[in-house]
Amino acid sequence: MADQIDYQLIGDDMQAVIITLDPGETVMAEAGAMMFMTNEVQMETRASTKEGNGIGGALLGGLKRIVTGESFFITAFKCVGNQKGKVAFAAPYPGKIIPVDLSKSPILCQKDAYLCSAWGVDINIKFAKRIGAGFFGGEGFILQELKGDGWAFIHAGGTILKKTLAHGEKLKVDTGCLVAFQPTVTYDIEFVGGVKTALFGGEGLFFATLTGPGDTYLQTMPFSRMADRIISASRMPVGEVQRGSSVSGILGDIISGG
Repeated sequence: MADQIDYQLIGDDMQAVIITLDPGETVMAEAGAMMFMTNEVQMETRASTKEGNGIGGALLGGLKRIVTGESFFITAFKCVGNQKGKVAFAAPYPGKIIPVDLSKSPILCQKDAYLCSAWGVDINIKFAKRIGAGFFGGEGFILQELKGDGWAFIHAGGTILKKTLAHGEKLKVDTGCLVAFQPTVTYDIEFVGGVKTALFGGEGLFFATLTGPGDTYLQTMPFSRMADRIISASRMPVGEVQRGSSVSGILGDIISGG
């Protein structure tokens, strides 16, 4: 049974998670995710998520995280005082934080989606099984597999939609909008069909095809899509940027849909 982490999600479009630690309790997080911590919490940077892994295990764990879009090091936060401590972690871009109880099921998620978790949770590499997914899956080629007896928190852009697929139920998703899914869900890549649709449909050439059973999580604003909008707006002539050429004006246009 997973440890019942005492956590609180705050915010709406720029969320953070505040975790309350009992004396001796430890959580780990992606480097740079920490927002604040109380005096009872001590921070330590490590390469391994498990005690006694040795240099080889620590090196392998760090290299796995690099491949999945994370940093080589992981940061551990331990409550060393006699009283409870608090530590908070913030998402790196606008969106939501998803709490996942890994004792019920491991989770596969897009690379760099990991935010923080209970100490000892494994962060592994998971490649798409089919060669088509490898060549055409875009962000879905290399996945993170989170597993262990504890809670994990992943982040995604925009609003989150959770869909539970029945056995054999199929869902076609834009590859960038897929955040995470349970290992029981079959993941593949499917051509959109039709030359005209593929070239002028505006949705890309391929869908991520998910087949149940299992839970899936989708995001309304992939970071790559938001970055493309920012780059596109920054290249516009000054006179065409209606609300000013400042970064804040561009971001305002994107958020408002203008």
